[in-house]
Amino acid sequence: MFRLWARTFKDNHMLQDTCIKDGSSDTRTHKVFHALDEVCSQFDLGRPVWLDKTISDFKRHSKVRFTQDNFIESIDFDYLEIQVIEED
Repeated sequence: MFRLWARTFKDNHMLQDTCIKDGSSDTRTHKVFHALDEVCSQFDLGRPVWLDKTISDFKRHSKVRFTQDNFIESIDFDYLEIQVIEED
């Protein structure tokens, strides 16, 4: 089972969180993108842009923060953090 935890923060306080589960046989990358799409749908957000720094952070730590720089529209929180908490 693949699980991804997503949270939004403002002023170091968590505003909302969700955990997305994926039991499919897709690749890890596809699971991450599908989970991120689900998170954006639940939080009513536009899809963030993966910058070089966010890609390298995610590869290294399985965790990344998307700030205003990653979104085209303005956001009402400081950052969206996603973290892989369980992998097949």
